[in-house]
Amino acid sequence: MQMLNNLLLNTDSYKASHWLQYPPGTDATFFYVESRGGLHDRTVFYGLQAILKSTLSRPITHADVDQAAELFAAHGEPFNEAGWRYIVDHHQGKMPIRIRAVPEGTVVPTHQALVTIESTDPKAFWVPSYLETLLLRLWYPVTVATVSWHVKQCLRHYLQLSSDDPESQLPFKLHDFGARGVSSGESAALGGSAHLVNFRGTDTVFALLAAREYYHEPMAGFSIPAAEHSTITSWGREREVDAYRNMLRQFARPDHLVAVVSDSYDIYHAISEHWGKTLRDEVIQSGATLVVRPDSGDPVEVVHRCLELLDQSFGHQLNGKGFRVLNHVRILQGDGVNPQSIRAICKRITDAGYSLDNLAFGMGGALLQKLDRDTQKFALKCSAARVDGRWIDVYKDPVTDHGKTSKRGRMTLARNRQDGSLQTIAVPESAIDIATALPAGFEDAMVTVWEDGRLIQDWTFAQVRKRADEHRG
Repeated sequence: MQMLNNLLLNTDSYKASHWLQYPPGTDATFFYVESRGGLHDRTVFYGLQAILKSTLSRPITHADVDQAAELFAAHGEPFNEAGWRYIVDHHQGKMPIRIRAVPEGTVVPTHQALVTIESTDPKAFWVPSYLETLLLRLWYPVTVATVSWHVKQCLRHYLQLSSDDPESQLPFKLHDFGARGVSSGESAALGGSAHLVNFRGTDTVFALLAAREYYHEPMAGFSIPAAEHSTITSWGREREVDAYRNMLRQFARPDHLVAVVSDSYDIYHAISEHWGKTLRDEVIQSGATLVVRPDSGDPVEVVHRCLELLDQSFGHQLNGKGFRVLNHVRILQGDGVNPQSIRAICKRITDAGYSLDNLAFGMGGALLQKLDRDTQKFALKCSAARVDGRWIDVYKDPVTDHGKTSKRGRMTLARNRQDGSLQTIAVPESAIDIATALPAGFEDAMVTVWEDGRLIQDWTFAQVRKRADEHRG
């Protein structure tokens, strides 16, 4: 949508009037982003680099100012035309701001600053506020990465309980099926790549493009040939077994996986009769691993029953931890999957003696769409302003909701050198260099990532993944 490329229009309407609302003598402002709590007690920081590269990397032009001035005049809002033309003329259209943030992939407790944004030109002190709408959309990739990371910790727990090789199994235990369920292609790209911070399996192609474009990753995720209902039901119910046989003949090769949705009519009959009897020898002789996919019913009950039926037909081996691992076959559950059902399914099958090696999950809407800014209570707030040459604290503390009390002053996120814990620390008014203003025993956990139109840090996807994986839940 080329019409959306004007950075000056990537804001809320009322932002256009805010440059007139600060106290006289204001020449600098300081903002921060945090998760004020929410569903999870920790967030995985991801996606700022993608947002910066895709939006702030394009300088604004006088044509952009012309368009914004015309639109806001007709819209009924004042517009700082002179201020924006100053930025075009004196900053070559680049935003005069400094953005500091924790390195991407860092796992941070809630209620801590993740990002700070500050003005760098006294004549453009109002710019950070104007960019709030754009920059706060960071909530989306962070929240997806967070949900995915917490699911990973659950799966890691059950793999450590039931698998002989949990770490090699883990990267492909949660597959992204969310592309069709999101509100836009941009969401598919950002959210899908956020999931790939934690896992390697995806069917969201735009996620691969985002990781390549913004994080230098040649190939961030992988998939396998898989059937959908149309490719099975087009054979007709009476030829269901022929549809399955075709999947084997087209894709079953030694040491390969082939996934076949098998609930078009009767999942239990399909397993016990078609896969377990008619096609059993073909599955074994192919050397491939057949992945049966249920796609309806109560996921906890259906997965357990399907494991039992496959076990009856193909048998199992006991691993070193005494759990059953099926021969030749696995299950992929992609219906009704969310963090709660994943935990319930894992408990059910391991309680029944089956290793999590037997099962992988596909997650769609619950991964990329069934969340919002309040899932982790994200906020971007002003915490300091320089008025008449003096920094003052800026904050709110509503008596009706102390959960919305905001932080005060300039700040950074600091790491305790002794125990590694993270803590937001206020910077004294007199401090010029944030790093030297930290208390003894702390180091700065933030770095400057963007300054006056330049990307200062350019993380690779491998670096992001490594940081997220180093922190175990």
